[in-house]
Amino acid sequence: MSQCKFIVVDRIEGEFAVCEMADESEKALPLSSLPNGVKEGTVLEFKDGTYVINEKEEKSRRKDTFNLQQRLFNRKKK
Repeated sequence: MSQCKFIVVDRIEGEFAVCEMADESEKALPLSSLPNGVKEGTVLEFKDGTYVINEKEEKSRRKDTFNLQQRLFNRKKK
């Protein structure tokens, strides 16, 4: 069974989405090859020959980032 590998949109540059790949390399993908609504921070996965947005993983990553920020900010106040 293969492990799912996520791709994260780092930024949009013109007609391309610069993405961080699972191996931490960057790759520019044409926006035309990606689903509508792709923006910075969107988590994608490659399924059945196409890129799809993985909202569950994106929400989880945003929550983890928020929690980390809260811990860092609270630590500074002490």
